[in-house]
Amino acid sequence: MNFENSFFVFLIAGIIGFFIFLYFVPVNLWVTALFSGVPVGLLRLIFMRIRRVPPRAIVESLITAHKAGIQVTADDLETHYLAGGNVQNVIRALISADKAGLDLSFRQATAIDLAGRDVFDAVQVSVNPRVINTPNVTAVSKDGIQLVVKARITVRANLQQLVGGAGEDTILARVGEGIVTSIGSAENHQMVLENPDAISKVVLARGLDAGTAFKILSIDIADIDVGENIGAKLQIDKAAADLKIAEAKAEERRAMAVAFEQEMKAKAQEARARVIEAEAEIPKAIAESFKSGNLGIMDYYRMKNIIADTKMRDSIAGNPDTISDKD
Repeated sequence: MNFENSFFVFLIAGIIGFFIFLYFVPVNLWVTALFSGVPVGLLRLIFMRIRRVPPRAIVESLITAHKAGIQVTADDLETHYLAGGNVQNVIRALISADKAGLDLSFRQATAIDLAGRDVFDAVQVSVNPRVINTPNVTAVSKDGIQLVVKARITVRANLQQLVGGAGEDTILARVGEGIVTSIGSAENHQMVLENPDAISKVVLARGLDAGTAFKILSIDIADIDVGENIGAKLQIDKAAADLKIAEAKAEERRAMAVAFEQEMKAKAQEARARVIEAEAEIPKAIAESFKSGNLGIMDYYRMKNIIADTKMRDSIAGNPDTISDKD
């Protein structure tokens, strides 16, 4: 019974050890590489496992590159993988570039891949140009009419500037700016509608692809729509603003006039008060004259007659201030 248990344990351990051996020593990959004309030593495959590099990806990429005539080594692929690159995508890009007659080295391809760009897609765009549709670009011509333009940009990838070159967003921004400038310099919107290709020529001649990862092949105006009359709208807004300013100034002048009128009334009241105050001193002066003998009773009656005559004349003339005065 003990012998059977021991045999069973040894059998399980042997099976586990066998699978561990096959994992660390991928014999099938070694045989495949050997018969494909790309000999890779077993020790290298084992070391790939230890360095956590997938041997299958390296071996299959080596075989594919060898069959396509691309000169790469296992060290090159392993180094690129350890740097965080996509080995299989780089090999596909190299094969595609080679078949298309493009000048793309392994160093350039790995640099593009490590820069975060899809190197295989870049090669495809270089072989088969891509069409980028711009969003609606709104511009206003000199006559104040708004135009809404939509364009199609045909671009080809520039493999030499993929590392460090600007992307599609920069192309779209520059083309949009060029369209706005071109329409803004037009005398009227009819000129733009009659010759939409003039926009393309002006924009294309500005060299908008400088410093980008693409080469602009053509810019085609797909659609032009007439929008609002911005000039008339601005004039209406300006007239409304001018009207409000004029009304504010008129209200300011009216308020100043009212304030001036009130000030004059206050001054008149003040002058009237001073007159009344002065008139209040007259009886005192008369009384003082009586005491000092400078004024006799007849003189006083004559003065009263003169005052009465003055009031009568003022009443005939219609002077209400004099009529209301008291003796």
